[in-house]
Parts: sequence; structure tokens; C-alpha cells
Amino acid sequence: MVPLHGHRHRRHGLLHRRLRPLLHPHRHKTPRSHLLPRPRRPQTRHLPPNISAAVNGVALCGTLAGQLFFGWLGDKMGRKRVYGMTLMLMVISSIASGLSFSNSANGVIATLCFFRFWLGFGIGGDYPLSATIMSEYANKKTRGAFIAAVFAMQGFGILTAGVVGIIVSAGFKHKYPAPSYAQDPSGSTVSQADYVWRIILMFGAVPAALTYYWRMKMPETARYTALVARNAKLAASDMSKKIQKNPASQACPPRGDRGGAREAGRADGQSSSFGLFTKAFMRRHGLHLLGTTTTWFFFDIAFYSSNLFQKDIFSAVGWLPKATSMNTIEEAYRIARAQTLIALCGTVPGYWFTVAFIDVIGRFAIQVMGFVFMTGFLLALAIPYHHWTEKSNRIGFVVLYGFTFFFSNFGPNATTFVVPAEIFPARMRSTCHGISAAAGKAGAIIGAFGFLYAAQSQDKAKVDKGYSPGIGVRNSIFFLAACSFLGLLFTFFVPESNGKSLEEMSGENEEDESARSGTEAAIRAV
Repeated sequence: MVPLHGHRHRRHGLLHRRLRPLLHPHRHKTPRSHLLPRPRRPQTRHLPPNISAAVNGVALCGTLAGQLFFGWLGDKMGRKRVYGMTLMLMVISSIASGLSFSNSANGVIATLCFFRFWLGFGIGGDYPLSATIMSEYANKKTRGAFIAAVFAMQGFGILTAGVVGIIVSAGFKHKYPAPSYAQDPSGSTVSQADYVWRIILMFGAVPAALTYYWRMKMPETARYTALVARNAKLAASDMSKKIQKNPASQACPPRGDRGGAREAGRADGQSSSFGLFTKAFMRRHGLHLLGTTTTWFFFDIAFYSSNLFQKDIFSAVGWLPKATSMNTIEEAYRIARAQTLIALCGTVPGYWFTVAFIDVIGRFAIQVMGFVFMTGFLLALAIPYHHWTEKSNRIGFVVLYGFTFFFSNFGPNATTFVVPAEIFPARMRSTCHGISAAAGKAGAIIGAFGFLYAAQSQDKAKVDKGYSPGIGVRNSIFFLAACSFLGLLFTFFVPESNGKSLEEMSGENEEDESARSGTEAAIRAV
């Protein structure tokens, strides 16, 4: 699993600050007058609403599209084959995002958004493929822990991203000191700040590229080969290699025979199997798909809203200094430090608690518990909100906020990723996981765009330039608590898959009894 999966935790707050040299070149010590006209005196350090929305939303839209497309393609072409495609797309797009150059600030933003869309497209494909591959490799006793561990690796990706942000911004802050924005608006953003966000974006390609060799060495999953491609002999051969047994007893058929075996399997097996848009699917798995999509949808509204705009929440309660009291690079450093602390204390431990307990107490219990605690902690933040804004109480706010992230990850953030890879038939497992993940990303888009405007103050005098009055941070947190509660209710549509085989959960053993004897030996060990 590539740390870039942590697209659920993309750090837009850092990018916002690092794009300011492009959007407000008049603040450089060496003004770029040929890019944009120089205003008399800038009055804000915030990105314009349309730019902020584009930077936040374009990658999420790409992720949604990638989840649907690659989820479907993984069921058509095979998991391994498509898995390599998504990886190369991520590597190329990460590098290209950092190399977004143009003769104008608007051109840079347009180029950046273009490549961030394709970066999100590749990341989106990794969601269904990673979960499906691991579910089809693992045995039923430890399957939940293995799938959750795949997802939990993004916690280390988040932590690494924060550390990289701290190191890069600290280095530039030391090398290129600058006055605060209040002291000198034009000089608070040195020209070298333009390289900070570029370096951090391009670094994301490094861990992805390092996994390419191992991805290409993986065999296709035996369940896909046996149950979808209908080639039991090849599935047995691949499985024997996986468990390090001598494959001689399950010899792989000659290359010329593979296609015939595959076509024969499709002719006598798949023709009688129901498809995604059929009454049989709706009768057997309709409520399951409703449960996986709605829970992921409501969870991501709450999760992305609070995650993408940590800097705004921290600033609102005074944990971060006012933006005008810092220069741009110092602000990036402080935001990276705050987000890394939250990741270290709440996000990463939550993931690995799920890995440790998911096969002990089950998926359903963890998801219910996560939603209950998320709702409770969000209400604990919102009801006495003004109490938390007092300087002496800010540490308490951060602690409760950290617990919210802990139970997000020791809860629905992991289980919504695990369950869709276990409860649907093999021939549509990747597709259904992609649909569920795309529903979650739709919630993330609503959360990202909605919170951007909703969190604005109700007082017109305190609204950021370019925005209209919103409902305020306190009421926005109440809304996120309501979304968590709705996720809790829809969890009751999701079945418990703990301790059950994939075939038992999907009902595939009942669908095609004649094909079962031909594939049973190939997947018995899984």
C-alpha cells in the first residue's frame, strides 16, 4: 500500500499558504509585476474562494472518477494489471503537480489543478484495487487485520507528509527570514517560498515509485483467476506459488490452453450469474450496497470537513497565531507541526487499534463505536465552543479534537474501507468497492466545499474577503456531529463479515454449484 492512499488526509492547508507567492506576487521582495498588477495594499492572506475551492475540490473529483472507473476495470481486466496503471499515474501526476509552471499565476493554478485531478484519479483507483487484492489473498481468520493494515499505512504517509513539510518549511524559514505580514505585507512572502509547496508535492512520488517493483511481481489473485476468469488450473498454480508450495502438482496449462479455459468458463458459468443492475443483485446485496455507500458518504462529510480545514479550526480557537502575525513560510511550518501532532497522537494510533481488534470484536462493533464516539466528541466541542476559545482551555480543545480523529480511524474510516471488499461477489467486488468509495468521496466534496463557506462567521465584519457570512465554526461542528449520527444509523444495513469466508458472505457457493468443485481446490487455502 502506498502512503499516497492517504488522499483521505490531503493537506490542502499547507498548499494554500504555499500558493500565495503565485497568487499574490506583489508580496515578494522582488515583485513579479509582469504576472499580476500590484494592488495598493493587500488586506487578506486567504486565497480567493474560487481558487480555494478549485484546489480543494479538483483532486477529490478526480478520486471519485478514478474509484468508479478503475473499480469497474479491475473486475474486467484483473486486479494486478490495473494496479500497475494506477501507480504510474500517481507517480507521473505527483511530479507534474510540483512542476506546474506558467507565465501567469492563473496559468499555474490551472496546470496544478489539471495534474491534481489526474493524481486523484490514480489514487482513486488504488482504493478498490488495494482492498480487493488483499481480501482475496488473506484467509478468513486474519483478513480484516490485513485489509485494515493496508489502509493503515496511509497513517504513516500522513505522518511522513507532515515531517517533510516541517523539514522543508523549517529549512526555508531559516535560510530566507522574512518579516510578518503585519509588519510588511509585500515582504512577508519571499520569492523562494514558491519552491516549498512544489518540493512537498513532488516528494509524494517517491514512496509510490518505490512500490512499483513489488506490485509488478505480485501474481493475480487466485479468486479472480478461478471465479471470474474461470481458469482453475492457473489459479491453483498461482496459489501454490503464493504459499510457497511446489506448483508441479497443479501445473499451469500451456499458454494456448488458457484462453480456451477462460472462454469455456465464461460460457457455462457467468452467463447464468446475475449482474450489478439486476433484481437478483438488489435482492441479495442491495441493502448491503446501500449501507456501504451511505456510511462512507456521511463519514467523509464529517471527516474531510474537519481534516482539510484543521488550520481554520486551530486558528478559530487560537491554537495557531493569527496569520498576519507570521510570514508565509513560518505559517506553513506551524500548520505542518500542528497537523503532524494530531496525526501522531490521534490518527496513526487509531488505525493500528483497528488492525489489532478488527478480527477480535468485528467490523460492525468497531464502526458503531467509532460513530458513537465521533458524535459525542464533536458535540463536546460544539456545545461549550466559546469555553474552548478561551486561552486557558485551548489544550482541552486540541485533546478532544485529537480523540475525534482517533475514533474516526479506530472506527468507520477503516471499516468503511474493509467491509465492501468482503461482502460482494468476486466478479463485481472491485466495482462495488469503487461505488462505495465514490459515495464517500462525494461526501468529501460536499464537506470540502460546504465547510469552506459554512464555517465563515455570521458577523459580516469578521468574514474573510470574498466570502459571504456563513453559519460559523460552532454550528458547522454541530452539522458534522449530525452526519456522524446518520452514519451510525445506516451502519445497521451493513452485515458482519468477521470470521466468514468471502464465498459465504457473497453467496457465490450458492450461485454456481457446478463450478464450485472445479475451483474449490484453488481457493481452499485462502
